[in-house]
Amino acid sequence: MYYSGIEHFKSLCGYDIEGFWYPRVTRIVEIKAKPALYRFYANMENFEAGEKVKQQSATEGTQTHNTVEKILLGEKPATPSSIEPSIRAFLNFLISNNIQVDPGYVEHRLVNYEHRYAGTLDAVALINGKLGILDIKTSQDIYRDYNLQTAAYMAAMKDKVKGLETRWILRIDQDRRCLHCNAILRSKGGKDKIKTQRSNAFMAACNHEWGPLEGQIELKEFPYWQNDFEAFLGAKKLWEWENDFWLKQVGYL
Repeated sequence: MYYSGIEHFKSLCGYDIEGFWYPRVTRIVEIKAKPALYRFYANMENFEAGEKVKQQSATEGTQTHNTVEKILLGEKPATPSSIEPSIRAFLNFLISNNIQVDPGYVEHRLVNYEHRYAGTLDAVALINGKLGILDIKTSQDIYRDYNLQTAAYMAAMKDKVKGLETRWILRIDQDRRCLHCNAILRSKGGKDKIKTQRSNAFMAACNHEWGPLEGQIELKEFPYWQNDFEAFLGAKKLWEWENDFWLKQVGYL
């Protein structure tokens, strides 16, 4: 990635905390290859078109994330109509599962002084009697890469939050279902994508009639984080190697 100078690098890649600069977790894990992202670009008309969709998707995801954050803080934010189904599904999920969140750990800045990195976790939550880190995503799937991020958060918070024992990925999305064949239409970043079962000839031949936009919630627990943390440290080492010029300028290396 191109950086125009030291301040540009610092602002994009980390945080200044208590007079020291630390690289951020999300920037570090970007060093890992992402096959799903490669397939995304391969299916686009060109790179510029892919970038446009990706940027718009990120904007939509941020909108959902910010709304959810306010809800977790006990606020009642106005919900944009474009994401109303997913937010309604999230609220129903929150209430029906009696999920409890400590407002003091919503969008909480964390630092691991031993391994020298920082990040911002979404929440610490009590779910089904377990206390853990809750990371919110608006992607079309729950990818294994997320485990690197949440493992880094667990390592930084395990001694700061009493009883912390697990982590979850909560995926918030919305889509339409075909009224005839149950195919799925997902609109993200201004682009529609239809998901069908390749082996299902009826789905392939169906003249889809789409139902209303509905919110979708998926929660997965990942209790064993130590091996993922070792992988994160490996990714961090590679990221440091890739960015050694700037890290030396910053005084990190």
